[in-house]
Amino acid sequence: MYFNDVYKHRKVLVFGHTGFKGSWLVAWLRELGADVVGVSNCVPTQPAHIEVTGLDRAVKGHTLDIRDLAAVSRVIEMEQPDWVFHLAAQSLVKYSYDEPIETFTTNAIGTAHILEALRRQGRPCIGIIITSDKCYDNVEWIWGYRETDRLGGKDPYSASKGAAELVIRSYVESYFSAKNCPIRLGIGRAGNVIGGGDWAADRVVPDCIRAWSESDNVSIRNPNATRPWQHVLEPLSGYLALGAQLHADATLQGEAFNFGPSADMSHSVRDLVEQMSRDWPGVTWQDTSDPHHPHTEAGLLKLNCDKALAKLGWRGVLTFPETVSMTTSWYRDYYSKGAGKILALTTDQIHHFCDLASARGIAWATRLDG
Repeated sequence: MYFNDVYKHRKVLVFGHTGFKGSWLVAWLRELGADVVGVSNCVPTQPAHIEVTGLDRAVKGHTLDIRDLAAVSRVIEMEQPDWVFHLAAQSLVKYSYDEPIETFTTNAIGTAHILEALRRQGRPCIGIIITSDKCYDNVEWIWGYRETDRLGGKDPYSASKGAAELVIRSYVESYFSAKNCPIRLGIGRAGNVIGGGDWAADRVVPDCIRAWSESDNVSIRNPNATRPWQHVLEPLSGYLALGAQLHADATLQGEAFNFGPSADMSHSVRDLVEQMSRDWPGVTWQDTSDPHHPHTEAGLLKLNCDKALAKLGWRGVLTFPETVSMTTSWYRDYYSKGAGKILALTTDQIHHFCDLASARGIAWATRLDG
């Protein structure tokens, strides 16, 4: 079974389960046989992947704000999870300019609260803490950032993720470094994921989908920005692989891993939109970029993922056309068939992704149990 069957019949607590990545992780963990419990402060968009799939009704959920330490501690003490996946965040760069304090307190202090709750509980648990590729001090160079490169951030969102990394490191060194420590932590860094079910504001794929589903033209504000696009299942496979490996190998304690696509997956926003339009014939878009607009997003940012390959056997599965096709086809089915078929579509895409990973010799999809 994938990931050596370690998640089967185990309690897994997912912070941020109503978000785009979190809801896909919930779907995948359920397919792995895990006992999944979600924690979130709200459903962040309408529509939302967690609701159109019915996963909000299929899994137990707690509603709380991770900025409330007492509430976070209560839910971890109540559920006593075997794994915690922390994906709860304020994840929008543009929004972070409008609400910097919310961004910093959610992403940095909220992470500290989860780590503190795990420390106080003190029972065996594996925590996979997700930050972002934007935690690095981005100097716009052409090669990928390694896990040892300098942290930083020019905008509030990026800085909040760099701050979260410092919080994690301090907890690892101060509280979780003992050889017999019951808490094992791993850090995942990824970004620019696409896939069906993302309706967040100010993201290129949801912006296109909202317009095209209404037969409208879409405005693209930064078509020349280059991103290492990857399907949402790619980093999730890395998080799950890291969680499984930490279960077997305590020497990975506190280590960070990049989960990103290969260099040939870096494409401009223009390339992405044009590829999407090939899979959704008849749609249109226009360039509305403003050269005088203040800095809001990096022009170039990619990751070096050699460490994940060497220590976890992880690498990306999909080509760029496959990534875009899976994304666009999900939305086309949603708008043509309605929400009733979407859980099946989501799980079918998970199984298709796993089958491709197995056929292409990816370690987490080919290892035998035990």
